[in-house]
Amino acid sequence: MKKKQSSPYTTAYIGALIILVGVIFLFYNYFVAQKISAYDYMSNAFYNEKTETIENLTVEIKEEEEEEVEELPPEITDEYIGYLIIPKINLTKGFLDYRSQYNNVDQNIMVINGSNYPTKKNGNMIIAGHSGTGWNSFFNDLYELQLEDEAIIDYKNKKYHYLVKNIYTQPKNGRIIVYRDYHKTTLTLITCTNNDSTTQTVYILELDMTEE
Repeated sequence: MKKKQSSPYTTAYIGALIILVGVIFLFYNYFVAQKISAYDYMSNAFYNEKTETIENLTVEIKEEEEEEVEELPPEITDEYIGYLIIPKINLTKGFLDYRSQYNNVDQNIMVINGSNYPTKKNGNMIIAGHSGTGWNSFFNDLYELQLEDEAIIDYKNKKYHYLVKNIYTQPKNGRIIVYRDYHKTTLTLITCTNNDSTTQTVYILELDMTEE
């Protein structure tokens, strides 16, 4: 029996169909990749908008402080050396030696380089933190603080109790000016202003009592 041969038109049709399917598949993958890329971009943009970085923050002290040698931890450690406790917002968060590589707002609350630990009389401990929706937004509820609310620094087996004495905002331009009474031991907390992407809020607290 003579074998029936395929028409050249049929072969060409099948070949064209295979090429068309291949082209559609390539374009589909391209559009899917573009869609994923766009989604990732928007997600990152949203996250960055909600948790603006303040790790390059420059803090200016608006007074002349007395020169005094401060007792620092004997060596740099990447373990928590103390805790910030704010009862009103149920916050208990450890902080690191400001010389630690992990002392940054992306991973922790950040002790600003150049500030003082509570053991220094009339010193000022400055702590910055993220607010927003990220997992590292430890200061997200800081906006709830009002005058006379309490914050505690647990450091070297002592608890330093501070009360909020002043709250003010400043433009978000990478620079914060701290206004405080340099005759008092203070704690300064800094974060992005709630529902305002253009400013940061500064909380000035003064030492009220020390608990052994």
